[in-house]
Amino acid sequence: QVQLAESGGGLVQAGGSLRLSCAASGRTFSNYAVGWFRQAPGKEREFVVAITWNGGSTHYADAVKGRFTISRDNAKNTVYLQMNSLKPEDTAVYYCAAKRDYGLGYNIRETYDNWGQGTRVTVSS
Repeated sequence: QVQLAESGGGLVQAGGSLRLSCAASGRTFSNYAVGWFRQAPGKEREFVVAITWNGGSTHYADAVKGRFTISRDNAKNTVYLQMNSLKPEDTAVYYCAAKRDYGLGYNIRETYDNWGQGTRVTVSS
């Protein structure tokens, strides 16, 4: 297992950018797929994007395609989420999650068993 800690959230104007980081502790981080999920007040936690353990494949929710970019640096035990052209509807608490990468279910939150505490992103109009 790995322990995760998100950072980089904050308040940003619509059209602006933020970069979130997910720092992991654990020697097996490179063997994990990592996903980002978000939860707005009163809504279910939803899938945003995921990246495979070797960075060779990414999976984006339609709502963020073309605006968000996920990357990882296994040497630094860190996954990044570059968020550009932010919209008010992107406002949420963002969570990173990790799981063993079996090549399936990257968008299914129930398959992830390592979660950070979340970082809040607020996009003003």
